Amino acid sequence: MPNESDHLQREGDKELKDVSEETAGQQVRPSTPSPHRENTLQASPPRLVSVEELMETAKGVTNMALAHEIMVNKDFQVKPTELPEGSLEHRVKEIMRKVFWDRLEAQLNEDPPSYEHAIKLLGEIKETLLSFLLPGHGRLCSRIEEVLDLPLIQQQAENGALNIGQLSQFVVEMMGSLCAPCRDEDVKKLRQITEIVPLLKAIFSVLDLMKVDMANFALKSIKPHLMQLSVEYERNKFQEFLEKQPNALDYTKKWLEETVKSLRETESCASASSDPPLHPLNVHNHAYIRLLRWDHASDPFPETVLMDQVRFLEMQQEAKWLVLLSSVLLIVYTTTGEAISGLPGLMETLKNTVSAMLTEMHMPSFSMQEALATIGEKLCVELSHCLSQHGFSSFSAESKSALKGQISAIIQPDNTVRKLMDSRIQSYLMAALESSQHKTPPPLPGGLAPVSRELKELSIRFSRLVNYNKLVFSPFYQKILQNILTPGESSGTET
Repeated sequence: MPNESDHLQREGDKELKDVSEETAGQQVRPSTPSPHRENTLQASPPRLVSVEELMETAKGVTNMALAHEIMVNKDFQVKPTELPEGSLEHRVKEIMRKVFWDRLEAQLNEDPPSYEHAIKLLGEIKETLLSFLLPGHGRLCSRIEEVLDLPLIQQQAENGALNIGQLSQFVVEMMGSLCAPCRDEDVKKLRQITEIVPLLKAIFSVLDLMKVDMANFALKSIKPHLMQLSVEYERNKFQEFLEKQPNALDYTKKWLEETVKSLRETESCASASSDPPLHPLNVHNHAYIRLLRWDHASDPFPETVLMDQVRFLEMQQEAKWLVLLSSVLLIVYTTTGEAISGLPGLMETLKNTVSAMLTEMHMPSFSMQEALATIGEKLCVELSHCLSQHGFSSFSAESKSALKGQISAIIQPDNTVRKLMDSRIQSYLMAALESSQHKTPPPLPGGLAPVSRELKELSIRFSRLVNYNKLVFSPFYQKILQNILTPGESSGTET
């Protein structure tokens, strides 16, 4: 019967493998031509890929995704394995546990007791405790080696002088010295267990949690030193993937090509020349801004940012939320005029009211039309109360009707106020990318003061994600942009 620690470790490895394979399945696209290459003659016939090569490629992508997640997710943590309640794996695991611990209890109840399995468990506990020690824990190491001396314990068992209970209490005291503060309560509960088998069983459960704590502590400690290594690792892994999947940059090329086309169309309208010069860095930054307007339902996401698609989608939704929130607040203040300007706490009250109504705006069941109508009603009530409270003339029916109408009109994509705030937010995020190299925040555009805190937080997260992506994939981007732009236009070097 395998011991508890090995059994749990194999279960954890199995689940991590399953999750990794599932992640790889989500990330790897089939080697098929992209839409803009369908009519292009192939220089050579497609190469057949073996199952072994495919699995090796998937493993490389999975490892790259894991390294990437550790770097960009500040809240990344190793978590204990938890099998679904009622699943076959969960039932099998519980049966094996019960058999194992019942067998141990039967051995200890024999006359004389058999300590074969108990000594093996003490050996595993000893190895685990030693693995928690840091270089400066010399005295603790000596103490553990002295008390959990397996040859001596074996000799005591043979002579009938072994006290498992006393050794278990020593283990609990060591765990209390080495555990994180969040485990103090778990260790305290161990001290209240008097029977040997339940105590050993609980010790292993807490030790597994302490292993997770130690892994997270190690990740947090070395994370600042992993940046350069992670950048090189991800870049090399993607290069290996690109060699096996030659079309793995098709959607990235399409993304950058469409950005160049859009910029040329925009700038040609304001320039006498038909093809105004474009700088690679400017093109690249605009390409990232386009990701905040992406149609995720119909357009394949570029390969080089695919691992961060969920993050870009979340930021896209947050940007839309800020557009609507700032638009409503701007309408309120331009409609009511000087009467409410400068009133303490009013802006925050109105902001909280609108924000609460727009919290679920990205849910399928959300009705924007109903939400805006409700927002208009609620704001009229709050404004009327505030005006009367501060001695101003009451909010007239005509003013209420005008305010409700303007707020409801925001639902139209071409609404003037909505387009204005959207443009200003996009400009601010673009300025944040351009100023991130100098670490100076850009000036806040007019009308965005009420959402300044949320907008600055979004810009910081957006800039960090973009800058890390540039560090990893800059050689690929530079080559693509050089091929897209004419020699005269690509003379600038992206930094």
